[in-house]
Amino acid sequence: MSKAGALDLASGLGGKINKEEVKSAVDEYVSESEQLRLYEKYHGYYGGKEESRMANYTDMVNKYYDLATSFYEYGWGESFHFAHRWNGESLRESIKRHEHFLALQLGLKPGMKVLDVGCGIGGPLREIARFSLTSVTGLNNNEYQISRGKELNRLAGVSGTCDFVKADFMNMPFSDNTFDAVYAIEATCHAPDPVGCYKEIYRVLKPGQCFAVYEWCITDHYDPNNATHKRIKDEIELGNGLPDIRSTRQCLQAVKDAGFEVVWDKDLADDSPVPWYSPLDPSRFSLSSFRLTSVGRMITRTMVKALEYVGLAPQGSERVSNFLEKAAEGLVEGGKKEIFTPMYFFLARKPLSE
Repeated sequence: MSKAGALDLASGLGGKINKEEVKSAVDEYVSESEQLRLYEKYHGYYGGKEESRMANYTDMVNKYYDLATSFYEYGWGESFHFAHRWNGESLRESIKRHEHFLALQLGLKPGMKVLDVGCGIGGPLREIARFSLTSVTGLNNNEYQISRGKELNRLAGVSGTCDFVKADFMNMPFSDNTFDAVYAIEATCHAPDPVGCYKEIYRVLKPGQCFAVYEWCITDHYDPNNATHKRIKDEIELGNGLPDIRSTRQCLQAVKDAGFEVVWDKDLADDSPVPWYSPLDPSRFSLSSFRLTSVGRMITRTMVKALEYVGLAPQGSERVSNFLEKAAEGLVEGGKKEIFTPMYFFLARKPLSE
């Protein structure tokens, strides 16, 4: 964890390093506790409806990341995603390799202009830019994450080749045929309409060039009539700011409907020697991802409670920590039952002629 991440957890829990600068998506004076209540009401776990999540996805996702970003950075580092992992490989190593794999599949070359759709605070963006010697633009609709990403770019010395644009990936402010490559890492799962999202990516990508993605999906093992499966899905949606979790088949059809030619696809979780959910599994212990273990989460929970009690963390911080733990439980259970994957990968190409 970066020093800034540690300071963030102590001084601005819930994704708000500077609480005076980061505004609520609904009302700039809404408290963190009230913002959390407004976020929770969207989800099935609290009786919310999918239709409401779809219609208000921008508000819902912004609330989620305002609340959760500091927790993510504290526990996960700068790259908020899972990874295919080999035996003997650390979590950090696997995350970097996962990002390098994406760059290699896209055939990135020095000087290319690349778009990261839903870039978070830019951990993958910085790694891929340095690995491939490309210029990478991060698209993000969350003001707090962009401000955090710009500071991390400055510290990493990549501000000259990496930048951020605040916008909705359903309506990108770029001209047609702008980018040499586009990728998304566990981000387009937030889109209310995958076809619409993929069509925007198609529009801004140059003809003959490729789009690569890691998608969060339910698998063919998911049974919508199984109450346990439904509960797990609801927990994952609540804890990760998702309007709905689509199936691998739905995502593959959506990218075809958007006009792409699919080069290849695979659920990379299927043959990962170390289960992707192992960093969150309380039955496992790892020094390399200690903050994500049951002991680490207990320490974090206690610290958060104490910080909130003495007023160093805003009201609602403990509840944010709790719903993120509930999400972790849903992810582990979904992984063990093989009904959910965070790494359904596909590589798709925009035809040279339409």
